[in-house]
Amino acid sequence: MTDRIAVLVVDDEVLVRLDVADQLRDVGYEVLEASNADQAIEILNITPSIRLLFTDIDMPGSMDGLKLAAAVRDRWPPVKIIVTSGHRNVDIAEIPDGSIFVSKPYAHLAVLRSMRELLSA
Repeated sequence: MTDRIAVLVVDDEVLVRLDVADQLRDVGYEVLEASNADQAIEILNITPSIRLLFTDIDMPGSMDGLKLAAAVRDRWPPVKIIVTSGHRNVDIAEIPDGSIFVSKPYAHLAVLRSMRELLSA
């Protein structure tokens, strides 16, 4: 990648978050990390370069990943969104328009392909 695209990875499970972040860094993305939605909002407020949010649904804090995705769509409409969960399936109507849901466990190559599709749209 010539331009380093900024991605925010939000997951309260440290090992999962680190794994995703490392995979994304390995292919050239700039990765920021948060363990909950409150931290994610703080990072989004100070990092206008973020182009994609990759968030788990089930997290502690003031909002889950679905509410975070909705907040991001409302406040930062250009940010693309991938929502993920290992505990539930999500209907497309539950996530913001243009977002993608990926079930855990996921294949990293499939996630990367989805990210490229979102970012090129």
